[in-house]
Amino acid sequence: GGFPLSASKYNIKTIWSSEIDKNCIELTTNKFPQTKQYGDITKIHGYDIEPVDIITFGSPCNNLSLAGNKKGLSGDQSILFYDAIRIINEMRDITNGEYPKYAIWENVTGALSSNAGQDFRCVLEKITKSKISIPKSTRWANAGMVRGNKCNIAWRVFNSQYWGIPQSRNRIFLVADFRGQSAGQILFEQQRET
Repeated sequence: GGFPLSASKYNIKTIWSSEIDKNCIELTTNKFPQTKQYGDITKIHGYDIEPVDIITFGSPCNNLSLAGNKKGLSGDQSILFYDAIRIINEMRDITNGEYPKYAIWENVTGALSSNAGQDFRCVLEKITKSKISIPKSTRWANAGMVRGNKCNIAWRVFNSQYWGIPQSRNRIFLVADFRGQSAGQILFEQQRET
């Protein structure tokens, strides 16, 4: 319920959710009783559900984590990333590219280096539907931007200790703007003129 809770603080209504964990469903149902619970993401189709402006997701990190089994996006849990992308593409197809306008993905920083950086390249390519090259250094930066077919993406690593959480946990947040306009403005602080 992290994304719905954050959204609610900015008067953004969560329309539906995909979750299979009984405790997570109970928690989000109690906090957001109007939210439709669709269950297993592998059984959801973007052309069957209500179109939304923003799709947020945090595909399972077990296979991307430095402490995990390092199978990457092809691992039996992290592979669910592809279902989220499938739903986004189906929704965009059925709405002639109008919805969703944005997608926000969150994951562990191991996603930047998983499979020698190939997994993060794949994330960028699947969202933008464009060819993306791995940096010459073979390392993805902790923050960056790419542009693709009518989509731009910005990502940034944030540490939870600077956001009111009493522990240090680095996480990647990636914003995809399918209108190709404002991913960087959303994710990066603007410089102020003095």
